[in-house]
Amino acid sequence: MTSTLAGSAFDSLRLDAVRDQEALRQVYALPNDTAVRKQMTELTEQTRKLIGCSALVLVASVDAEGNCDVSPRGGPAGFVAVLDSRTVAIPDATGNKRLDTLQNVLATGRAGLLFVIPGRTTTLRVNGRACVSTRPELLSQLTPVGKPPASALVVGIEEVYPHCPKSLLRSGAWKPEQWLPADAQPTSAEVTLAQLRMPELTIADIERTEEESLKYRYE
Repeated sequence: MTSTLAGSAFDSLRLDAVRDQEALRQVYALPNDTAVRKQMTELTEQTRKLIGCSALVLVASVDAEGNCDVSPRGGPAGFVAVLDSRTVAIPDATGNKRLDTLQNVLATGRAGLLFVIPGRTTTLRVNGRACVSTRPELLSQLTPVGKPPASALVVGIEEVYPHCPKSLLRSGAWKPEQWLPADAQPTSAEVTLAQLRMPELTIADIERTEEESLKYRYE
Protein backbone atom coordinates (compact mmCIF):
# COMPACT_ATOMS: atom_id res chain seq x y z
CA MET A 1 0.00 0.00 0.00
CA THR A 2 1.49 3.33 -1.04
CA SER A 3 1.46 6.07 1.58
CA THR A 4 1.38 9.74 0.76
CA LEU A 5 2.52 12.66 2.84
CA ALA A 6 -0.33 14.63 4.37
CA GLY A 7 -0.66 18.20 3.17
CA SER A 8 0.24 21.08 5.47
CA ALA A 9 -2.26 23.30 7.25
CA PHE A 10 -1.49 25.91 4.61
CA ASP A 11 -2.50 23.58 1.80
CA SER A 12 -5.86 23.10 3.48
CA LEU A 13 -6.49 26.75 4.36
CA ARG A 14 -5.60 28.11 0.93
CA LEU A 15 -8.47 26.14 -0.62
CA ASP A 16 -11.04 28.68 0.61
CA ALA A 17 -8.71 31.64 1.18
CA VAL A 18 -9.64 35.21 0.17
CA ARG A 19 -9.13 35.49 -3.58
CA ASP A 20 -9.38 39.18 -4.47
CA GLN A 21 -9.41 42.72 -3.09
CA GLU A 22 -13.18 42.99 -3.29
CA ALA A 23 -13.62 39.94 -1.05
CA LEU A 24 -10.98 41.27 1.32
CA ARG A 25 -12.72 44.64 1.64
CA GLN A 26 -15.93 42.89 2.65
CA VAL A 27 -14.15 41.85 5.84
CA TYR A 28 -12.77 45.29 6.72
CA ALA A 29 -14.06 48.84 6.91
CA LEU A 30 -12.30 51.51 4.84
CA PRO A 31 -9.28 53.18 6.46
CA ASN A 32 -9.86 56.57 8.05
CA ASP A 33 -8.52 59.73 6.47
CA THR A 34 -5.57 60.01 8.87
CA ALA A 35 -4.33 56.51 8.04
CA VAL A 36 -4.24 57.47 4.36
CA ARG A 37 -2.95 61.04 4.60
CA LYS A 38 0.09 60.31 6.79
CA GLN A 39 1.75 58.34 4.00
CA MET A 40 4.42 60.54 2.39
CA THR A 41 7.07 60.22 -0.31
CA GLU A 42 9.92 61.86 1.59
CA LEU A 43 11.24 62.32 5.11
CA THR A 44 10.14 65.16 7.35
CA GLU A 45 12.29 66.61 10.13
CA GLN A 46 10.45 64.36 12.59
CA THR A 47 10.90 61.12 10.62
CA ARG A 48 14.58 61.96 10.13
CA LYS A 49 14.86 62.17 13.90
CA LEU A 50 13.11 58.81 14.29
CA ILE A 51 15.67 57.18 12.00
CA GLY A 52 18.41 58.88 14.01
CA CYS A 53 17.04 57.24 17.17
CA SER A 54 16.69 53.78 15.67
CA ALA A 55 19.16 51.04 16.62
CA LEU A 56 17.37 48.29 14.70
CA VAL A 57 15.90 48.12 11.21
CA LEU A 58 14.21 45.13 9.59
CA VAL A 59 14.92 44.89 5.87
CA ALA A 60 12.40 43.18 3.59
CA SER A 61 13.36 42.10 0.09
CA VAL A 62 12.26 39.70 -2.63
CA ASP A 63 14.09 37.87 -5.41
CA ALA A 64 13.15 37.69 -9.08
CA GLU A 65 10.97 34.59 -8.43
CA GLY A 66 9.01 36.27 -5.63
CA ASN A 67 10.75 34.51 -2.72
CA CYS A 68 10.62 36.85 0.30
CA ASP A 69 13.16 37.59 3.00
CA VAL A 70 13.26 39.78 6.11
CA SER A 71 16.60 40.35 7.80
CA PRO A 72 17.57 42.49 10.82
CA ARG A 73 20.28 45.16 10.77
CA GLY A 74 21.49 46.73 14.01
CA GLY A 75 23.94 49.26 15.35
CA PRO A 76 24.17 52.26 17.63
CA ALA A 77 21.32 54.75 17.33
CA GLY A 78 21.74 56.64 14.09
CA PHE A 79 23.73 53.92 12.31
CA VAL A 80 21.46 54.36 9.29
CA ALA A 81 22.55 57.49 7.42
CA VAL A 82 19.99 59.93 6.02
CA LEU A 83 21.66 61.23 2.85
CA ASP A 84 18.76 63.50 1.89
CA SER A 85 14.98 63.64 2.29
CA ARG A 86 14.53 60.74 -0.15
CA THR A 87 17.60 58.59 0.43
CA VAL A 88 18.93 56.49 3.31
CA ALA A 89 21.97 54.22 3.48
CA ILE A 90 22.43 51.18 5.71
CA PRO A 91 26.02 49.97 6.30
CA ASP A 92 26.34 46.24 5.72
CA ALA A 93 28.31 45.06 8.74
CA THR A 94 29.86 41.63 8.28
CA GLY A 95 27.36 38.88 9.06
CA ASN A 96 26.88 35.32 7.84
CA LYS A 97 28.03 36.26 4.31
CA ARG A 98 24.97 34.64 2.70
CA LEU A 99 24.11 38.05 1.17
CA ASP A 100 20.42 37.13 0.87
CA THR A 101 19.20 40.73 1.08
CA LEU A 102 21.86 42.21 -1.16
CA GLN A 103 21.37 39.55 -3.83
CA ASN A 104 17.62 40.15 -3.77
CA VAL A 105 18.18 43.87 -4.22
CA LEU A 106 20.45 43.18 -7.18
CA ALA A 107 17.67 41.07 -8.71
CA THR A 108 14.73 43.42 -8.19
CA GLY A 109 16.00 46.85 -7.15
CA ARG A 110 13.47 47.08 -4.30
CA ALA A 111 13.50 46.97 -0.49
CA GLY A 112 11.26 47.73 2.47
CA LEU A 113 12.47 48.96 5.87
CA LEU A 114 10.90 48.95 9.33
CA PHE A 115 12.76 51.12 11.84
CA VAL A 116 12.45 50.14 15.52
CA ILE A 117 13.50 52.26 18.51
CA PRO A 118 14.36 50.28 21.66
CA GLY A 119 12.10 51.20 24.54
CA ARG A 120 9.68 53.14 22.35
CA THR A 121 6.48 52.05 20.63
CA THR A 122 6.87 54.09 17.43
CA THR A 123 7.93 52.29 14.24
CA LEU A 124 8.59 53.80 10.83
CA ARG A 125 8.03 52.05 7.50
CA VAL A 126 10.10 53.12 4.51
CA ASN A 127 9.72 51.48 1.08
CA GLY A 128 11.31 52.22 -2.26
CA ARG A 129 13.93 51.57 -4.88
CA ALA A 130 17.18 50.05 -3.67
CA CYS A 131 20.75 49.48 -4.80
CA VAL A 132 24.02 48.20 -3.36
CA SER A 133 26.83 50.77 -3.29
CA THR A 134 30.58 50.30 -2.78
CA ARG A 135 31.42 53.94 -3.51
CA PRO A 136 34.35 54.79 -1.19
CA GLU A 137 33.18 58.31 -0.33
CA LEU A 138 29.85 56.91 0.86
CA LEU A 139 31.30 53.99 2.80
CA SER A 140 33.75 56.29 4.59
CA GLN A 141 30.76 58.08 6.16
CA LEU A 142 29.20 54.83 7.43
CA THR A 143 31.43 53.83 10.33
CA PRO A 144 29.15 53.05 13.30
CA VAL A 145 31.20 49.94 14.12
CA GLY A 146 34.54 51.71 13.77
CA LYS A 147 35.44 51.04 10.14
CA PRO A 148 33.86 51.39 6.69
CA PRO A 149 31.58 48.50 5.64
CA ALA A 150 32.18 46.41 2.53
CA SER A 151 29.01 47.84 0.99
CA ALA A 152 25.90 49.82 1.80
CA LEU A 153 22.24 49.20 1.05
CA VAL A 154 20.88 52.46 -0.36
CA VAL A 155 17.13 53.01 -0.47
CA GLY A 156 15.51 55.66 -2.65
CA ILE A 157 12.38 56.51 -0.70
CA GLU A 158 8.97 56.22 -2.33
CA GLU A 159 6.85 55.69 0.78
CA VAL A 160 7.26 56.84 4.40
CA TYR A 161 4.66 55.68 6.88
CA PRO A 162 4.75 56.01 10.70
CA HIS A 163 2.86 53.13 12.30
CA CYS A 164 0.64 53.53 15.33
CA PRO A 165 2.05 51.93 18.53
CA LYS A 166 -0.66 49.27 18.97
CA SER A 167 1.41 46.25 17.90
CA LEU A 168 4.29 46.99 20.27
CA LEU A 169 1.88 47.82 23.08
CA ARG A 170 0.09 44.51 22.59
CA SER A 171 3.37 42.60 22.49
CA GLY A 172 4.79 44.11 25.70
CA ALA A 173 8.12 44.07 23.86
CA TRP A 174 9.66 46.72 26.12
CA LYS A 175 8.09 45.52 29.40
CA PRO A 176 10.50 43.14 31.19
CA GLU A 177 7.74 41.97 33.51
CA GLN A 178 5.99 40.46 30.47
CA TRP A 179 9.06 38.74 29.04
CA LEU A 180 9.24 34.96 29.10
CA PRO A 181 11.87 33.44 31.40
CA ALA A 182 15.07 32.36 29.67
CA ASP A 183 14.32 28.66 30.19
CA ALA A 184 10.94 28.97 28.45
CA GLN A 185 12.55 29.07 25.05
CA PRO A 186 15.33 27.14 23.27
CA THR A 187 18.72 28.82 23.28
CA SER A 188 20.33 30.11 20.12
CA ALA A 189 22.76 27.17 20.20
CA GLU A 190 19.93 24.66 20.55
CA VAL A 191 18.09 26.14 17.58
CA THR A 192 21.24 26.17 15.44
CA LEU A 193 22.14 22.59 16.35
CA ALA A 194 18.69 21.36 15.30
CA GLN A 195 18.89 23.31 12.04
CA LEU A 196 22.32 21.94 11.11
CA ARG A 197 21.29 18.27 11.49
CA MET A 198 24.91 17.20 12.05
CA PRO A 199 24.99 14.46 14.72
CA GLU A 200 28.70 14.88 15.34
CA LEU A 201 28.18 18.40 16.69
CA THR A 202 27.29 19.18 20.31
CA ILE A 203 25.68 22.13 22.06
CA ALA A 204 29.12 23.00 23.43
CA ASP A 205 30.53 23.16 19.88
CA ILE A 206 27.82 25.59 18.78
CA GLU A 207 28.12 27.73 21.91
CA ARG A 208 31.87 28.01 21.38
CA THR A 209 31.38 29.03 17.74
CA GLU A 210 28.77 31.64 18.71
CA GLU A 211 31.02 33.05 21.42
CA GLU A 212 33.91 33.41 18.98
CA SER A 213 31.64 34.96 16.36
CA LEU A 214 30.40 37.61 18.79
CA LYS A 215 33.89 38.27 20.09
CA TYR A 216 35.10 39.12 16.60
CA ARG A 217 31.78 40.43 15.30
CA TYR A 218 33.25 43.53 13.65
CA GLU A 219 35.80 41.66 11.54
